[in-house]
Amino acid sequence: MNNNSAIETFYRFVAGFASRTSRQTVFFDTIDILPDGIPFMQRLQGKHIVLGVTGGIAAYKSAELVRLLSKEGAEIKVVMTRAACEFIRPLTFQALSCNPVHLDLLDTTAEAAMGHIELARWADIVLIAPATANVMAKLAGGMADDLLSTLCLATSAPISIAPAMNQRMWRNPAVQANLEKLKAYGMQVLGPAQGYQACGDMGPGRMLDPEEIVSLMAGAFSVQQPLAGKHIMITAGATREEIDPVRFISNHSSGKMGYQLASAAATLGARVTLVSGPVSLSTPIQVELINITSARQMLAAVHENIENVDIFIGCAAVSDYRPNVVQNNKIKKDPGMTDETLCLKLIRNPDIIASVTALDRSPFVVGFAAETQNVLSYAKDKLLRKRMDMIIANDVSVPGQGFCSDENAVTVLSREKDAAETVAEIARASKQEIAGQIMKHVCNRYRKWMNHHQSVEESTLLCSH
Repeated sequence: MNNNSAIETFYRFVAGFASRTSRQTVFFDTIDILPDGIPFMQRLQGKHIVLGVTGGIAAYKSAELVRLLSKEGAEIKVVMTRAACEFIRPLTFQALSCNPVHLDLLDTTAEAAMGHIELARWADIVLIAPATANVMAKLAGGMADDLLSTLCLATSAPISIAPAMNQRMWRNPAVQANLEKLKAYGMQVLGPAQGYQACGDMGPGRMLDPEEIVSLMAGAFSVQQPLAGKHIMITAGATREEIDPVRFISNHSSGKMGYQLASAAATLGARVTLVSGPVSLSTPIQVELINITSARQMLAAVHENIENVDIFIGCAAVSDYRPNVVQNNKIKKDPGMTDETLCLKLIRNPDIIASVTALDRSPFVVGFAAETQNVLSYAKDKLLRKRMDMIIANDVSVPGQGFCSDENAVTVLSREKDAAETVAEIARASKQEIAGQIMKHVCNRYRKWMNHHQSVEESTLLCSH
């Protein structure tokens, strides 16, 4: 089973558990009535997660995992094995989770000294990260010799493990046999990832990054799946236009906004295709990535994959111009020349967004306007001139927001017939939060757009008869 198949199985697993416990799915037309007190991207609001931390070097990642899960609104109770305490102190988890850390099976402070039963009943899900070869063997054998293994036997909540061990240990037949037993018991396995390990080896066995685990948790428990069955294409990052083999024209875009939009769209149930220029970012979980370099490569990638796309979001900072001629060799400074200037002849690049809106069956199109002056005026002109459905305007001249920053502040505008209408002004926040708010408005406007187009098609069909 490949990684994507495993992730899809995990979503179905938790969704099935949720349905058995009377959790209900909220469908597309309720996206605009999210509780006002809950930030859109607090995807785990009110969920109870028991996090088991075992004795591996990857235990240090679990501290970040607690922080991220808490940020998403979950309540965390941490259970540590004694071996885990050799790698990271319980006080760290207590401070991050705002809950006492549980260590011992026989806890005299717990009600009737049955802490494992209390935790087993409290949990919506039990997540063991990292899961060592030892704890996997215990769970496979049904052992109950410490608090973590005992509560796993006592709980009716789903159990997920994020394995972490040396690549040779991971490939050991005994570990693989235990893995198959755990899957047969209904436990879900998240990862492991491949890469460099603490011992210097390279291969499978690295614990998934905390961000990936959080995305899996959030996607599985999400009550909002308004984009299920929809295909969204997002462009992100800067393009590069070669001058010679060592130089290029580009801009300051980091790609962070586009990647956060891709992550948010995937969490909302969409199939996401991300067409990205060169960036230093990890691909969001459940997102198909297409790497490009130049504007013309991005144009080709977009049109090769645009069929059956429902929503197109043009977030990339595409170079408007490229050199007319790309030099085969590096341009050298001639010491004998007195002219201090170098002239480059530039020609216009194709307009990717305009090419998408010009399609016979254009998807719902969202663009971005990164401006340094007259922000709303320029954004409205761009929205109407290119016949987009929505545009996101942001002022990149403000220090600390926009390009190369983790924060942004934007204005969301939509096209109503031949006029531009301000939908919302989103105050400065993290790009993750901004992405969630943008996708909320995209969902709402897309629904109205679909209703309008369906009405037009029905009217046309009636008239033809």
